[in-house]
Amino acid sequence: MQIGEVAERTGLSLRTIRWYGEVGLVVPSARSRGGFRLYTDADVERLNVIKQMKPLEFSLEEMRDLLGVLDRLADTEDAQARALLRDRLEMYQHAVTARIDALREQLTTAERFAGQLRAAAGRDARRRSTPRVSGESAEGARKDEQSR
Repeated sequence: MQIGEVAERTGLSLRTIRWYGEVGLVVPSARSRGGFRLYTDADVERLNVIKQMKPLEFSLEEMRDLLGVLDRLADTEDAQARALLRDRLEMYQHAVTARIDALREQLTTAERFAGQLRAAAGRDARRRSTPRVSGESAEGARKDEQSR
């Protein structure tokens, strides 16, 4: 399939897909006679894996390493090599869990902040909806209330 269809299927921009190719994360499986990049379903799956790594802030090197581990795990029959690859994969599983925990903490902080902003907006809305005597300024009404 051509890059436009891959972009639609993955939700990635053409530029991002091309860049992943330039840095060697996903190289098109073939080229058409006209020179267009051609991708397979496996290439789309690989792009989706990369897309999932991105919000977890994996570096390019980590992405490259993890994709290599997954590739070798799929292609290797040697039991000892597979065991080493599974160990490496487990390391990434732990890293993902730690990054998810950090994101949850950030989300909790962001939700707390959003709640503070809603509360401030609510206080302001209530303050502004307090009836005033016609022609009286808000400052004058506040001074008047404070003097009582």
